[in-house]
Amino acid sequence: MPASVTPAAAPPPPAHRRPVLIALMVAMALSAMDNTIVSTAIVQLVGDLGGFSLFSWVFSGYLLTQTVSIPVYGKLADLWGRKPVLIAGTLIFLAGSALCASAWSMVSLICFRGLQGLGAGAIMATVNTLAGDLYELEERGRVQGWLSSVWGISAVFGPTLGGSLAQYVSWRWIFLINLPLGAVALVLVGRYLHEQVARARHRIDVAGAVTVLVAAGALIFGLLQGGVAWPWLSPPSIAVLAVAVLATAAAVAAERRAAEPIVPPWFWRRRVLAGSGFTALGLGLLVIGPSTFLPTFGQAVLGLGAVAAGAVLATMSIGWPLASSQSGRFFLSIGFRDTELAGAAICLAAVIAFLAGPPRPPVWLPAASTFVLGFGLGLISVCTVVGPQATVTWEQRGVVTGTVMFCRYLGQAVGAAIFGAIFNTALAGRLSAAPAALARRLPHGVSGVSGALARPGRLGPAAAGYLRDAISAGTHDVYLGLAVAGAATLLVALAVVPRRFATSAGAAASTGPGRQKTR
Repeated sequence: MPASVTPAAAPPPPAHRRPVLIALMVAMALSAMDNTIVSTAIVQLVGDLGGFSLFSWVFSGYLLTQTVSIPVYGKLADLWGRKPVLIAGTLIFLAGSALCASAWSMVSLICFRGLQGLGAGAIMATVNTLAGDLYELEERGRVQGWLSSVWGISAVFGPTLGGSLAQYVSWRWIFLINLPLGAVALVLVGRYLHEQVARARHRIDVAGAVTVLVAAGALIFGLLQGGVAWPWLSPPSIAVLAVAVLATAAAVAAERRAAEPIVPPWFWRRRVLAGSGFTALGLGLLVIGPSTFLPTFGQAVLGLGAVAAGAVLATMSIGWPLASSQSGRFFLSIGFRDTELAGAAICLAAVIAFLAGPPRPPVWLPAASTFVLGFGLGLISVCTVVGPQATVTWEQRGVVTGTVMFCRYLGQAVGAAIFGAIFNTALAGRLSAAPAALARRLPHGVSGVSGALARPGRLGPAAAGYLRDAISAGTHDVYLGLAVAGAATLLVALAVVPRRFATSAGAAASTGPGRQKTR
């Protein structure tokens, strides 16, 4: 039973919050920019390492390890303090980055990306927890706006930076550039972040950690591979999902017995926390749909270049931090639940606006609807983090934040599988129903669409137009699924999340027993 951090008397108001906030933003930038900067270097990366059939796991492996590790790091941050977990996670991420830069094959790169994901899980869990430690309730909306702005900046500049490095220097530099950024974050955290610690001994929930990791890992792995590497109802898919079900049952049993569980059962017994977790799951669903399919829609249907199609999606990353920065005014005046309801309603309206447009809309319509969607998501994201944090004390804030973040990333993994199945089914149906005169020119099956899009001249005008309409229909079906997800999120917030949050325990940075203050 290793020594750990327990709450101590709170020190005076923090004097070094600004450099710590800068450190948190830099640390978050490591995770936020990683996928966007890598995506534009895939051509050079595959050309050097080979393994084209495996390249999707450069992203999936990172998402898998990041997601499954977040709740574990959230609990460790409560036991040992935020600072050591953040430093350890940043070091793991930087080690993974250095190894990625030295990768000699696609398999080695995927393994090292998994290591990066383990570090990113610690960063995501502790950065949001520290924001709740450092700032009082009235300030947290503004601070979340600053943190959210990191994602917006990464969405805009990450692809440009990644493409430039890959084209003019080497794809390896897209990983090496993390090293100086991480060093800045480590120096600032080490110099300015101080926690009052009192040593105590805690019983580490090893059984809970292992079963949670296996359950979440098997579920996400099965969702990522189902319908891609094997059919949904094939023996491998059933076996993997069966492991997820059995491990989930074992995790529930282990967490009920554990003295200090990784994912505590009381989280799901409190309406405030359970409602925020389910709403965060809906948030993940609403994020992943446009992020995955809108760039393809922009290029194949609207005829935009890769940069312009990315700019349409980037409007989400502009609306998100804008709403986050103003969210404090909303939840302080109308409450967390009603702010979540407003955000979900805005998201649903944005999705409906896209669906109401023509099959080939003017560019401004998807750009505007995506901006509005980002605004609604910004309101939801702040409430699902700040609201639960405000209801608990320091020693529970890490596990609560980690569980909410885990729900959000699990929603993204689930959404990627669901919306991928919807899109592929719609596209396959359109291709199989093509007139005989066009079927000879069209790709045979969904797997050949990417190649056809890369060489549209071989299709001919009629076949190219039919393929554009098929992709448009698939994207609209995805947005129908998003409408269902938005309506479900709205209903969950209305039915599960209580109107009033009892924030007296954790909202103010007050002294007293059971509190820990970070400065």
